[in-house]
Amino acid sequence: MKKSLFYGILASLFFAFTFVFNRSMNLGGGYWIWSASLRYLFTLPIMWLLVRRQQGTALVMGEIRRYPVRWIWWSTVGFGLFYAPLTLASVYGESWFVAATWQITIVAGILLTPLFGKPVPMKNLGFSGVILAGIFLLQLSHFQTMEPSHMGISFCLILAAAFAYPLGNRKMMSCCPENMTTVQRVFGMTLCSMPFWILLSLFALIGHGFPETGQIVQSFIVALFSGVAATVLFFEATNMTKHNPRQLAVIEATQSGEVLFTLLGGILFLGDPVPSVAGFAGIALVIAGMVGGSLVSAK
Repeated sequence: MKKSLFYGILASLFFAFTFVFNRSMNLGGGYWIWSASLRYLFTLPIMWLLVRRQQGTALVMGEIRRYPVRWIWWSTVGFGLFYAPLTLASVYGESWFVAATWQITIVAGILLTPLFGKPVPMKNLGFSGVILAGIFLLQLSHFQTMEPSHMGISFCLILAAAFAYPLGNRKMMSCCPENMTTVQRVFGMTLCSMPFWILLSLFALIGHGFPETGQIVQSFIVALFSGVAATVLFFEATNMTKHNPRQLAVIEATQSGEVLFTLLGGILFLGDPVPSVAGFAGIALVIAGMVGGSLVSAK
């Protein structure tokens, strides 16, 4: 259990790189489209190497050839319409604000449950209310440091991303065969989202030119740490505890640590302002809602 817990916490640390480096690239003058596109352009060859090592590329390519429209559409929703708005949101808000508000995706996932033929889990929805209360406190505290219009734009972008991510991923999970691993599915979705990212990259190239070296380097770090390392660590941690529901719930709850890691990274390295008392209370409620929801799920 100690080893899996360490993996889960380390994964949340690597996931936090997404929010900190996206904010850093924006503060450094990097164009947000390059920040979003480069992550997936770098992630694709890394995921291909992982899948090729497992000799699983044939299965993925075969499924894509059978259902190309389904793969391209839901991959674009799950990856493109998730990460592009989330990256743009970092233009308007501090890294910790985006990371904490992003947790609304838990609520979105619950509300999408009826689309897959299952009833809404009311106990989980109750804890989601705690998360929403925390997000409200975060928004309230942000009025002091952020223009209301910018805050509204950031929140709407994160809201769109929060629904697109679980919708695209759940649709693809329901479409993929049972013998396809998660790594294979992520590789296939990354590959099929490439038309979206290539179009965005062409738009960025025409309008803003090539990205700076610093942005390229930071985007590669995000791809390596968040897109690959964090995912592999988290999946390994859940695999180690899959036969014990309560331990598995604890591992899932470790991902709330990304809010704290992002908060510390933003303050220490980007000069983000320290949250107010209401902001800290909001972060505490978000984490409490996530942990409580995970424990309820285990029961």
